[in-house]
Amino acid sequence: MPTNDKAAVYRLAVLTLCSLAVVIALAGCGKKNTESGATETLSTATESPWPKLESAVKKDPAVEAKITELLGKLSVEQKVGQLIQPELRHVTPADVIEYGVGSVLNGGGSFPAENKHAKVEDWLALADGFYNASMNTDNGRVAIPIFWGTDAVHGHNNIIGATLFPHNIGLGATRNPELIKQIGAATAAEIAVTGIDWSFAPTLAVVRDDRWGRTYESYSEDPAVVKSYGGKMVEGLQGVAGKDFLSEQHVIATAKHFLADGGTQGGQDRGDATIDEAELVKIHNAGYETALAAGTQTVMASFSSWQGVKMHGNKYLLTDQLKNQMGFDGLVVGDWNGHAFVSGCTPVSCAQAINAGLDIFMAPEGNWKELYHNTVAQVKSDEISQARLDDAVARILRVKIRAGLFEKGAPSMRELAGKREIIGSAEHRAVARQAVRESIVLLKNNSQTLPVKANSKILVAGDGADNIGKQSGGWSITWQGTGNTNADFPGGSSIYQGIAGAAKAAGGAAELSVDGNYKTKPDVAFVVFGEDPYAEMQGDIGSLIYKNETNLALLKKLKADGIKVVSLFITGRPLWANNFINASDAFAVIWLPGSEGAGVADVVLTKADGSVNYDVKGKLPFSWPSSPAQSPLNVGDADYKPQFAFDFGLTYADKTETPVLDETAAQLAAAQVPDTVPVFNQRVMNPWTLVLLDHVNNMAPVTTSSGELGAVKVSSQDKHVQEDTRRLQFNGSAKATAVFGSTLRSDFSSYAEKGALVFDVKVNAKPDADVTVGMYCGSDCQGEISVAEQLNAAPVGEWSSVSIALDCFAKKRVKLDMVLAPFMISSAGNLDISLYNVRIEKNATAPACGE
Repeated sequence: MPTNDKAAVYRLAVLTLCSLAVVIALAGCGKKNTESGATETLSTATESPWPKLESAVKKDPAVEAKITELLGKLSVEQKVGQLIQPELRHVTPADVIEYGVGSVLNGGGSFPAENKHAKVEDWLALADGFYNASMNTDNGRVAIPIFWGTDAVHGHNNIIGATLFPHNIGLGATRNPELIKQIGAATAAEIAVTGIDWSFAPTLAVVRDDRWGRTYESYSEDPAVVKSYGGKMVEGLQGVAGKDFLSEQHVIATAKHFLADGGTQGGQDRGDATIDEAELVKIHNAGYETALAAGTQTVMASFSSWQGVKMHGNKYLLTDQLKNQMGFDGLVVGDWNGHAFVSGCTPVSCAQAINAGLDIFMAPEGNWKELYHNTVAQVKSDEISQARLDDAVARILRVKIRAGLFEKGAPSMRELAGKREIIGSAEHRAVARQAVRESIVLLKNNSQTLPVKANSKILVAGDGADNIGKQSGGWSITWQGTGNTNADFPGGSSIYQGIAGAAKAAGGAAELSVDGNYKTKPDVAFVVFGEDPYAEMQGDIGSLIYKNETNLALLKKLKADGIKVVSLFITGRPLWANNFINASDAFAVIWLPGSEGAGVADVVLTKADGSVNYDVKGKLPFSWPSSPAQSPLNVGDADYKPQFAFDFGLTYADKTETPVLDETAAQLAAAQVPDTVPVFNQRVMNPWTLVLLDHVNNMAPVTTSSGELGAVKVSSQDKHVQEDTRRLQFNGSAKATAVFGSTLRSDFSSYAEKGALVFDVKVNAKPDADVTVGMYCGSDCQGEISVAEQLNAAPVGEWSSVSIALDCFAKKRVKLDMVLAPFMISSAGNLDISLYNVRIEKNATAPACGE
């Protein structure tokens, strides 16, 4: 779930486009009959691949009786209020009273009073304010306690001073399910201190394409690993059914994001999983089976699609399979405005999602009140049936009753409330440090370079050496994990701090030098480098190559000085880094270890007497690529040729000498590129497809010579040969867009310096409103440039050329190495133009940005 980022909202985020490959196959995307849950594209096997599951949390007749009693007292308006979940920045206690709001959330980087350094008392006071408002019974309101959800994905990561555990990819390397349970319990306790009831975790994605920016939120590419962890994390967060289930030391868990968010084509955030139903269940449902059996009380619907159908509108999966077949009796919550991307929906109106099985709209923007009023009207008009409304509210009430919210009282009155000493406690940090130790994967250890004697003269270099923010990654205080300093992680330790402390205790010495310059020649150099923090959307990449000439030069410089070099690689996914591995005597992947960097020193340094302190235990949770283009790459593939296989990981007992690895891929990455890449030249070029979009998320592929959707229609015309142009006519009745897009990414980074998007255009009638041309590489990865002035200046009925420098798109957040749609034109006004020869040119004359 993303943060409160306006740029990612509705208009272009819809270009997660279903899967264009599926669109072509079905001659439609998000068709009404498919969105409503029809199974025309699903498996026709007589035996369902879906399991029948039994939750450890059983239905209690007393709880069900209380639900029935409450439902009989609630008005339609108060019932609908339970379905609405606003975000912290856009809701007040007064709103909770007026609208009967049932839950709130804080997005990543959202804090009480917008204060990043808000104290525990500030969080608790706000929680009390919401709770007290929800219990207000003025004007005949029924008191229904509110609950608050937060993205505590690797600890209570929005709180300054909290224990930050390794991200899930590192935990996957530990192969230690019981440790996962301990981490869940520690996280739950720290959440409870702030009065929050609900954690949006665990993420149970089985990531199959590591280019996805959320790869590090996945435990593994192997469904068996994810399955072994799902139930354990739920038990850690919620407690164990029949023992300490949802006691005051625990919080509500969320299995997310249902389903196959890790299986999207091209590793695209919010993309489409085009797999068949058998693979959907076998691979991507694995973690849910144990999470549901352990009694997870909530499931979050995925932003992504399956076979072209958005999960937030997929009745077949949300209702028929999750709730009916697998017996889930808790609630389904949406993701950040996720309902807005269902066909025919907007952020403020989406009966389709509720009818499909969504129980709570995550409505994080200021327009949530409009969504509330529209939903009330849809219930009263029977567009949403009373039975479906009552079922959704019953599920919400069931979770609240099971969580004891009717008895626990105000958040400040609960057992752990306000106990600041629990936040970042020594006990929790010890668990995190153990997780760091067990997560390290050793890929190379020539000449037994590791472990290094702790009494050595040590240099610690690289931009990750003394940088807790970098080692913690995304979802660390802020959404993307950016903008933090070491001071934002009190009680934590950087890699350097851990090494320096251990060396000093053993009679050695460690010198910090980010650039690798040293005062005294060291015996060994630890170089800490790798990916900078990122989260969803902004973390998507076009290929798996790791590039950083500064860090590579640093490794080579130290080697040339005759110094043993140990690389400690910070990363949220496997990356092709053969040249960096070759330049290192030892190469260890430390993933994103979180706040306890000292755990790395525990493994890479010996005890004071020179004996092994802790052996290196981690095993690759994802296959390591042998080329930058090798994604998807998963164990079990027919042509499985990784650089390091899934489950690989050296120990100190191994005497393996890693040979020089092939660096050809680095050279190929810098190879020559063609001067021109045609997008539309007499026909739509592969891999792109022309798609029309309207203002309410409907989309229509144009697979013949003409098409129409809402305010825009397209037809073919002749310029040089038959039907070699496309005429676009916008009628001004609503915003509309025509897109040349694909589910496959294109890398135009080599064109960035002097390249341009160029197209020939004939203005048939001048526009009467703004017209924009955009590029798109995913939600929050898009840019639009106004071309209204050029079109108005062009002579009517004559052909001219428009050029837009690619740099202009890059300055508007487009990542040129991962473009999905190289050309999209939008207008809300009247517009009549013809297009010919849309292309990317390597050397082109284009106006400077803003001119």
